[in-house]
Amino acid sequence: MTALGRKTPPLLAISMGDPAGVGPEVILKAAAALANRRGAPSIALLGDLSAMRAAAARLSNVPAPFEWHRGQPPIRLTKGLGVLSMSSLSARAIRPGHPTIEGGGAAYDYIVTGARMAMSGEVDALVTAPISKDWMNRAGHRFPGHSELLAQLARTRLWRMMFAGGELTVALVTAHIGLAKVSSALTQRSVLDTIRLLFSHLRGALGVARPRIAVLGLNPHAGESGMFGGEEIRVIAPAIRRAQREGIDAYGPLAPDTAFIRRAGSFGFDAAVAMYHDQGLIALKSLEFDRAVNVTLGLPFVRTSPDHGTAFDIAGKGVANPSSMIAAIEYAWRAAASREKTGRRAAA
Repeated sequence: MTALGRKTPPLLAISMGDPAGVGPEVILKAAAALANRRGAPSIALLGDLSAMRAAAARLSNVPAPFEWHRGQPPIRLTKGLGVLSMSSLSARAIRPGHPTIEGGGAAYDYIVTGARMAMSGEVDALVTAPISKDWMNRAGHRFPGHSELLAQLARTRLWRMMFAGGELTVALVTAHIGLAKVSSALTQRSVLDTIRLLFSHLRGALGVARPRIAVLGLNPHAGESGMFGGEEIRVIAPAIRRAQREGIDAYGPLAPDTAFIRRAGSFGFDAAVAMYHDQGLIALKSLEFDRAVNVTLGLPFVRTSPDHGTAFDIAGKGVANPSSMIAAIEYAWRAAASREKTGRRAAA
């Protein structure tokens, strides 16, 4: 059974993101691409009905947005896109490419409602369209991004950012901090916690029976036995050994410059742990920029997002690529189904 005692397919909430960005467009294009998939999820779009209808009018062959209310049966994508209309934004706020404080505040409200619906079991997962951190902050909601906001809403102290593609999946020990602060932020506990969260997600949300996890070092050549830095000896290797004693198939520290080399067409692991943002994401985005999915580990529900921003420069032009949004919906769909099938309710 899924949310509210329903049987499959799952119901996913999607927050519309900034109304002036590409969120409405890529959501509609993704819905069109998924509409005829067997077992495709139903979608409850949390946003502004006028903004979604305006976006649909600029596109062709996309589901028509219809108003949907909580408690009603979900609207299948073959019949249209159900919109829980949470705002009545001004024409200025929904003008593509021209963000406003009004739009930034509305984007915050969509996220909050989606998180609460996911935590209550009203929906099976939450997919978040891109927001402008700048304009959300200008609206008075001071968070570095989605993950920090969702962690606060869920009262989750321990969480991590993970990015998944078709070939490569990477979780980050540290994320949005300056490079000069990374070394001091690394502890045995922070590395071990990241390994644990990644292991739990791969098993509980994706159904990988025995995940194999590669752990990168911090320094060139993974420190070269302390010659280029001691973080591998003092912090990373002890965390890996502790994870191994807990039955987790983790190994490393690996030299970061060779960790992502394929051998016999394979990376040899299910996912990797990187010490900082660019260390893992340069490789991932080089390989899978249009397909990568942002996942927040540690939340009590599945949350995914496309791995791109609001793209105000192309908003409203009909050229936004929906591939990452499609991948985010597919990932949430797959993870929600796996969690239901296995009966696991561990942190996502």
